[in-house]
Amino acid sequence: MAEWIDVVEEAAFPVGERKVIQSDAGAILIFHLSDAYYAIEDRCSHDGGDIGLGVCEDDEIICPRHGARFCIKTGEALTPPAFEEIDVFSMRVHEGMVQVDIDS
Repeated sequence: MAEWIDVVEEAAFPVGERKVIQSDAGAILIFHLSDAYYAIEDRCSHDGGDIGLGVCEDDEIICPRHGARFCIKTGEALTPPAFEEIDVFSMRVHEGMVQVDIDS
């Protein structure tokens, strides 16, 4: 069953921005890319550290410690030293509020 939680008002979250929120599911990294909103866990599958401060290139985020790349849209690990994907979460806009499903 979905558990939608509010992130931010849509008008306050421009394209290109990202936010980290704390939830019952842990830290979630939320992106507003040009085509949609995306959410992944804020954890590198290589060493368990936060990836939220990493550099973004298109739909990829680069871990700031060891350079592993992850797809923001799918959570797929794209380069070593990470080999395991990270969790992704469903997103929606409901009544002007960006929301994430922490049960997805």
